[in-house]
Amino acid sequence: MDNGPDAERDAILAALKPVVEGIAATFGPVCDVVLHDYRHPEKSVVAVAGAVTGRQVGGAMSEIGMRVLARGGAASDELNYVTRTRDGTLVKSSTMVLRDSTGAVFGALCVNVDVGAVTRVHDLLGALAGLGAAPAELPTTTFGNDIDSVVDALVDAHRSKQRGSWAELDRAERVELFDGLDARGVFAVRGAVEQVAARLGISRASAYNYLSRARAAHDTSTGGST
Repeated sequence: MDNGPDAERDAILAALKPVVEGIAATFGPVCDVVLHDYRHPEKSVVAVAGAVTGRQVGGAMSEIGMRVLARGGAASDELNYVTRTRDGTLVKSSTMVLRDSTGAVFGALCVNVDVGAVTRVHDLLGALAGLGAAPAELPTTTFGNDIDSVVDALVDAHRSKQRGSWAELDRAERVELFDGLDARGVFAVRGAVEQVAARLGISRASAYNYLSRARAAHDTSTGGST
């Protein structure tokens, strides 16, 4: 009988699959629940109920999952954060990290609730009451079913914060771009360096060089801590 860490993790995931269905059934069509196995980032979704984020079994982790994976043992639950999907749906989410008996992070249980309808009612009541405060700008999260689309979206998002094309960025801005992608967990995914290089139109060696510079600068600014 296999009593190794993978057997334990498989058992935890199997026990949570009915929970996925139960939570989604409780909240109804405004909710979806996604169970992730981070041992396989490119196909981390092992169970899903609901359709708010369009996830499918066998789909890749989102950028939130990348961030959790990059933090490793320091990862913690992220509860009741609000974001937007790429199609504009306003979503309130909670990501609960899964650990084995050694404390190692290996997955997550994610609950996503479409709060757009509630927000529209709130805005209507605010208008009737004469309250005209502008809503806060919310980050957009990519919930893709393949890892390439998630990485591409993160690269595009970081490039949009800077001026012009890669060729127009100075060295500091290029290092900053790679530092930002690294902080979002992009490079925790196998093959991401090559994909980012292709997306930016640079060589694989150049991408590794800028990533190395970004990590060195980050270590210097944090006193070498991780």
